Parts: sequence; structure tokens; C-alpha cells
Amino acid sequence: MKKRTLSIILTTVTALSVLAGCGKSAGDKAEAAATVAEDQADATEEVSDEAVATTDAPEGETVVLKGIVDLVPHSEIIEYVKPKLAEQGIEIDLVATAADSTTNEKLNAGEIDFNYFQHDPYLQSEIEANGYDLVDAGDIHVEPITAYSDKYTSKDEIEEGDVVAIPNDATNEYRALRILEQNGFIKLADGVQDSLSASVSDIEEYTVQLEIVELDSAQIIPTKDDYDFFITNTNKALEAGIDSARLFSEGADSPYANIIAVRTENKDNPAIKALVAALLDEDTQKFIEDKYNGAVIPVK
Repeated sequence: MKKRTLSIILTTVTALSVLAGCGKSAGDKAEAAATVAEDQADATEEVSDEAVATTDAPEGETVVLKGIVDLVPHSEIIEYVKPKLAEQGIEIDLVATAADSTTNEKLNAGEIDFNYFQHDPYLQSEIEANGYDLVDAGDIHVEPITAYSDKYTSKDEIEEGDVVAIPNDATNEYRALRILEQNGFIKLADGVQDSLSASVSDIEEYTVQLEIVELDSAQIIPTKDDYDFFITNTNKALEAGIDSARLFSEGADSPYANIIAVRTENKDNPAIKALVAALLDEDTQKFIEDKYNGAVIPVK
């Protein structure tokens, strides 16, 4: 219909141009013909552009969310919800399954749409340090930091003088010291719990005299044979596939739920909301409980 309308318009323009050219010189006629040809070219280009515009962003197009997540359990949980998201026209593209110190930077820069590897206290420390415009779009699961041992099967076996390795980054060191306190081994100074940050220097009293070794978290499991017991993050234990006995750990009320982080501008993006909803579905929570047997706890 558009092409036919254009043809009628061009024919009319041509006829009018010829009539206007009657009685004029050959040069005038040539100029008029050139003008008509130029108008025809412009009109053809207009229709061409309009045709292209009508083919852009067709209805039903798949929305792709790019993300970076940790391998275990994060990528496994994402893989579980992929089919239900696909039914809603949402494709999850995991560009990496190993988060690192640049992951929030990449999210802030728009290289990815979400990440799933950190808890909110860590995100807030990153925002404060780097000025990122990021936000927690949803709490998904807790990886309770846990005390493991290849020597003991119960915390009651731990003795005076035993050596324990704990992570040395501010957040996880606090978590490790906190569960040592909760289980009766140390007493932390007043006010530490409010700051969610602590180191060995904040220990006010040893109820059981332990030797605490502060290590980079990545080094704890490879050197675990050097200690009577060790405290580490659940995801690292799962990734390493260790079968060490679990002695004690954080509870489900831990403030360190792993989150979906996004740029603030995307918090209300329907695709992001659908991702969070799928991760919090009752069947997804059951999957987490069944697969990880308490090593990962879904947020209720």
C-alpha cells in the first residue's frame, strides 16, 4: 500500500512538473526534470528508512541478561532456573563463573547486567570504596561460614593449644571470629558486632586458648592439613569437594545472604525482577535444600 501511494504521488509530481515546464526553455525544463529526479530519490530513501524501522525490535524478542556468578553454588542455582525464565522470554548468559575483584566494576560499567557472588555488606564496602551505583536486587541464599576438621568430628574435641585457620579479609574474619565466640572459644570486644568487622586484635578473652592463623581465604583449604580445624566459606568447601567434618557454623539468620546485584537504574527492570522471583520460588528453595543438605540455606 505504501509503495502504491508513493507511485501515485510521484506520478502526480512528475505531471505537474511537466505542465509547469510548458512554454519554458530547454534549460528550464532540464532543471525541472532534475528537481523531480531529486524529489523521487528523497521519497524512495524515506520509504526505505521507514521499512527498516518497522523491522526493528519485533514483538516476542528474547531478553538477554548477562551475568557473572561464582561456580558453586551460584551457577548451579542459575542453571536450575534457566528453563522457567526461558518460558518468559528471558535468556541468562553467564559470561563467567568465577567472580573476582573486577566483577562489581564490570557491572557498574554496564558490561554485565547482574552479578551473583557476594553478600550485601561486601557490596556496601565496594560502593563506599569505589563510588559504584549498585544495589541489592534480592537476597537469595546464605552460605554459612563453617568450622571444618579432618582431625575432629565434634567441636567438643577441640583442645587448648589447637591451631585454627581463619580467612583474613575484614568481613569473613569477623564472621569466623563471631562463630568462635558463639561456640564458646573466645570473647570479642564490645561494639564489634555492630561494625560487622573484626580481627584477632579485637579478641578480649580466650575461653579456650587457641592459636589463630589468619590467611587469605584461597589458601586455607590447600593447607588444611596444617591445622587442627579451619574456618572457611561454604562455597569454597563445595568447590574443593572436601569431605571434612562440619563442626559448627552460622545459622540461617546470618546477615550475609548472597545477593543479586544490579545497577540502580535496573532494579525495577522486569527481567531482573523475574530472575529474582525465579530464584526465590518455592521449588528453587527446595532444590537448594535438597542439593546442598544444609551447606547452603535458601532465604525464606
